[in-house]
Amino acid sequence: MSVSDRLSDALYGAGWSTVKKLPEPAAARLGRAVADLAWKKRGKGVLRLEANYARVVPGASPERLAELSRKGMRSYLRYWMESFRLPAWSPERIRTGFDPKDIHHLTEGLDAGKGVILALPHLANWDLAGAWVTTELRTPFTTVAERLKPETLYDRFVAYREGLGMEVLPHSGGSAFGTLARRLRDGGLVCLVADRDLSASGVEVDFFGEKARMPAGPALLAQHTGALLLPVTLWYDDSPVMRGQVHPPIEVPGSGTRAEKASVMTQALADAFATGIAEHPEDWHMLQRLWLADLDPAKGPS
Repeated sequence: MSVSDRLSDALYGAGWSTVKKLPEPAAARLGRAVADLAWKKRGKGVLRLEANYARVVPGASPERLAELSRKGMRSYLRYWMESFRLPAWSPERIRTGFDPKDIHHLTEGLDAGKGVILALPHLANWDLAGAWVTTELRTPFTTVAERLKPETLYDRFVAYREGLGMEVLPHSGGSAFGTLARRLRDGGLVCLVADRDLSASGVEVDFFGEKARMPAGPALLAQHTGALLLPVTLWYDDSPVMRGQVHPPIEVPGSGTRAEKASVMTQALADAFATGIAEHPEDWHMLQRLWLADLDPAKGPS
């Protein structure tokens, strides 16, 4: 393991062991302080965040983009502070920490027994939303995680999410799709963060007026299993409660090839994501390249 890998693992380990012991107001203050420090340094992630916000808020002045990125970094660090503390939250704190609208789309889909796919962008805290599902709805679910380096850091994330009631499959390896399909055919729930394609072979979509790629997995799973596909968007306000919206189901087109249907459905997902991101851009934690115009064709997403 390299020195940088050991350092990353140690820092995340310290976060989970130390931050979760802090009182909630102290953790929130720490998160804001770290976010403001990172924002002032104007590093690669902050500059990429601003470049992405420039697509979301066209015509924004440099001052407006800088303010958005400051709020975005605070939102991003709120996500981390909450995530470090989630294992120590009581069931009641989890239940009252998330207020989703139109949750009936999810509960009715589960009651129908055909399986449900929730697809989310990198908005606010998707881990908290997942913990709410396992706690308030008492419904376990399966998700997929990107393999991180070092392997010990990936193991920490898997253990953390499994501790919240999630089944976690590795993104790489090729077996995740089959396992997800089996869970859905059994009437289960699958949750996928789906606004950034990690394979460089996803579906091309129009996203805020430019071309991007998003993973085909949610659409293909819905076609393959008959499961309900529901977009979900999340956001923060000035309260300790995260808000959310479960959007209406995305239907499988009645005609076309499998790829054509996946294209139509993934575009519909992208449109739902764009609605939520445009309303709350500061809560979109996209510190990586996303649009095709920004990607190195030889390397893909980075």
